[in-house]
Amino acid sequence: MLIEEVCRRIQPLDLSLQAKAQAHLSRLTKPQGSLGRIEELAASYVTVTGELKPNIPRGMVFTFAADHGVTVEGVSAYPREVTPQMVLNFLRGGAGVNVFARHADVRVRVVDIGVDYEFGSISGLIHRKIMRGTHNLAREPAMTREQAEQAVTVGIELAMEAVREGVGLIGTGEMGIGNTTPSAAIAAVMTGRPVAEVTGHGTGIEEAHRLHKVRVIERALDLHRPRSAYPLAVLAKVGGLEIGGLAGLILGAAASRIPVVLDGFIAGAAALIAVGLQPLCREYLIAAHRSVEPGHRAILDHLGLTPLLNLDFRLGEGTGACLGMDLVCAAIKVYTEMATFEEAGVANKV
Repeated sequence: MLIEEVCRRIQPLDLSLQAKAQAHLSRLTKPQGSLGRIEELAASYVTVTGELKPNIPRGMVFTFAADHGVTVEGVSAYPREVTPQMVLNFLRGGAGVNVFARHADVRVRVVDIGVDYEFGSISGLIHRKIMRGTHNLAREPAMTREQAEQAVTVGIELAMEAVREGVGLIGTGEMGIGNTTPSAAIAAVMTGRPVAEVTGHGTGIEEAHRLHKVRVIERALDLHRPRSAYPLAVLAKVGGLEIGGLAGLILGAAASRIPVVLDGFIAGAAALIAVGLQPLCREYLIAAHRSVEPGHRAILDHLGLTPLLNLDFRLGEGTGACLGMDLVCAAIKVYTEMATFEEAGVANKV
């Protein structure tokens, strides 16, 4: 199976590369460590890619779109029809992710992996539909094990295609009305935190609706009894198609030594599935930001990732990932363009 093959290809990082990168950063015309996380980013990029003299990578954000049967339980402030409407907005270049992507000079690829709508032949849309939205996870499994594997495989294949195109930095994005519900369910299972602790207000529901959402998720977990030791089963029982696609994207990128910049809560849930399948892929992840969703903080803590930004985002799409990718490129420029003490004729620290 492709998933198992790709998981086997993911290797631990060579920490000697990190030492070499850090040694170079220490020779640049600045006090050691004075650029903080930017220096960490530069060293991390060198370590992940193995490029001691990296070029600015071509960046690509994948925005996976899918619908969710659980929306019939009243867990979202927006109707399901918004998912295909936003897909069309992405393709026209009018969404938040498009604006941030243009700013960061990265491309956006939009993937229909499970939207409950037939788009037909539309320029720019990647057609990988597995089913027209998941089933209602509060009443039955969201999808079959085979469909969950298909979703992960789609992500792996798209990552591999991007690598063949010369992409050197990948960002995660998603769109799917109701998708904070399966994300909270995954977060609860994979982190061991209570459902109420990882369930937020999503797109803007009131507190009474949030408590209802908590009860819906708790009912689903009582019904399906997913276990963190079986991440594909967790994805199948209470997950989403776009979450599976993103998990595969992470695995495929890590297998090719390409860093992955995570967006928000839903991307974090996908990272939990990916790391559950292959713990080594955690070393290839960069957390762009921390969203206002309480479950996102729990996910980042569980994965041991420190976000680059904290801007109170709760949009998704890949917006935060674009900003994170911009910072990665800034870090690479510092690493490659800043003069050393020797080159500049500046006295180093005594």
